[in-house]
Amino acid sequence: MSKFSLICFLLILPLLLSGCWSKRELNELAIVLALGIDKVDDEFELSIQVVDPSEISTRQPSTGRTPVITYHATGETIFEAIRKMTVLAARKPYFSHLRIVVIGEELAKEGVNEALDLISRDHEFRNDFDVILSHQATAKDVLNVLTPIEKVPANKMLNSLRVSEKVWGSTNSINIDDLVNTLNNNEKSAVLSAIEIHGDPKLGMDQTNVKKVKTPVLLKYAGLAVFKKDRYIGLLTEDESRGLSFIKDKIESTIEIVACKNGGTLSTEITKSTSKVKGNFKKGSPHINVHIDVEQNVGEVECNMKLSNNKSIKYINKKTEEIIKQQVENTIRTVQQNYQVDVFGFSEVLHRSDAKQWNKVKKDWDSIFPELPIKVEVHVNTQGLGTMQNSLLHKSKKEE
Repeated sequence: MSKFSLICFLLILPLLLSGCWSKRELNELAIVLALGIDKVDDEFELSIQVVDPSEISTRQPSTGRTPVITYHATGETIFEAIRKMTVLAARKPYFSHLRIVVIGEELAKEGVNEALDLISRDHEFRNDFDVILSHQATAKDVLNVLTPIEKVPANKMLNSLRVSEKVWGSTNSINIDDLVNTLNNNEKSAVLSAIEIHGDPKLGMDQTNVKKVKTPVLLKYAGLAVFKKDRYIGLLTEDESRGLSFIKDKIESTIEIVACKNGGTLSTEITKSTSKVKGNFKKGSPHINVHIDVEQNVGEVECNMKLSNNKSIKYINKKTEEIIKQQVENTIRTVQQNYQVDVFGFSEVLHRSDAKQWNKVKKDWDSIFPELPIKVEVHVNTQGLGTMQNSLLHKSKKEE
């Protein structure tokens, strides 16, 4: 009996260990790289950007078709709209390779929690894709724009987001998990990078948009969109967005322009920025101190300045400090006066500094934040001068 049972078990075991029962072949799937969500009346309008593998393959020549196809469907829920797309697409949408989600501006003004529920809950969606906002355009129009260099527009949007965050500082890449966690925080508010269409959206759909030296329609990031709870309430300018990045310690590199004493300008490249935010309570009232340490190199000199002189370096340091401090203070002033929401995370800093005192003011944080005293200090150190100590202008003046 024992031998018979063992044989039966061994025969059944391979059936339980089979790993291909739920397989789906590549030619059965529509691989979605970008998803757009808009609100039309009382329904969600979904747009998906599906890649055509044969058109981006390096092993076979292009047939002249567009590298991506967009499909659109509406439904009372996101889930319904996705399923309704199967009547349009030849294959079932596959979201495991999703790279970016674009939320329409009108939807964002009404609130994004309902729209984000499925994509943060469903097992077919991974949690490593970024979320952005379409500014003064629908998500549908943004996904329809064909882009040069990057054949797949989703890759263009993601690469521009990451590169500008790294070398300029006016954008922030935020994945779905970070966004949902921030939206669920009652004291802290979210920001999303906002993208806009430069040119006629209808022209952006045509292949001629990528066949001209000067591209008539472009996708460009405009700054950071501010949210109150889950609703979009306004857009920070490019400089204000960089100021926010300084405070949140997200500046890896950027450029500042300094006015020289005798006219002209000098550009510096910030190579390192470290921000330390500290909070304290004075007689029960919260205070914030922001200290920013910056290292920079001289990048471009368009004025008559002798860089070998220590006074010149001190002047550059001082002026850069003033520029960054003014930029950060302008950002704080705009957020406190116009939006009145804590996008900086100061509530968390105060909570860590003194939990007992924080619990006393927590319920009144919305009214306290607009009047919160914030002190900003900036220290700049110039390290490199490039391959020349002085500018070519200084040399030509000397020769004259």
